[in-house]
Amino acid sequence: MAEAQLQQFLDKVRQLNAFVALSEASPELREALRQCSQHHEVVALAATHGFEIGRRWGDPAPAATAPSTGSAAADQTNLLSGECPHPGAEQVEVLMEGRQFRLERIHSCLASSAAGFWYDQHEWEWVMVLRGSARLQFADEQQPRDLCVGDSLMIAPHRRHRLVATDPEPGTLWLALFWWDAA
Repeated sequence: MAEAQLQQFLDKVRQLNAFVALSEASPELREALRQCSQHHEVVALAATHGFEIGRRWGDPAPAATAPSTGSAAADQTNLLSGECPHPGAEQVEVLMEGRQFRLERIHSCLASSAAGFWYDQHEWEWVMVLRGSARLQFADEQQPRDLCVGDSLMIAPHRRHRLVATDPEPGTLWLALFWWDAA
């Protein structure tokens, strides 16, 4: 581990320990923490008390995005770069496609499927979370699935599913591969 990464890790541990100590000393903060049901709510609560605990270890510090010089797909050199979409929105970029596949980068911000809407796709889908977290619900499962960085799953054709929630800014980044059988 490089020294810079070690210092970033130790700083995050110090901030987490200080936030825990403060929550143990403050019944109001402890109750507010108890009311949090998602990671981003804890991060936001910590920020109101001066703690920056949202960055995951190894994530670089946020940097300004360079202005675009052409199409998004042509300019994209880092899958983790780019501006966050507006809350409730998703941005989909087709990175590559062929006769029987499509590879997409999806950037979601506080996004969810409309009430009562279920995806029912004709193609296979493999999806992986690159940044952030998300909650997906399958029609054939009672409990939603929580996904975080590095989690992936395969969705068979016509397996109904919906997006329950994604993170606020900087949002949730997905890599999605769609393919279909030859006719």
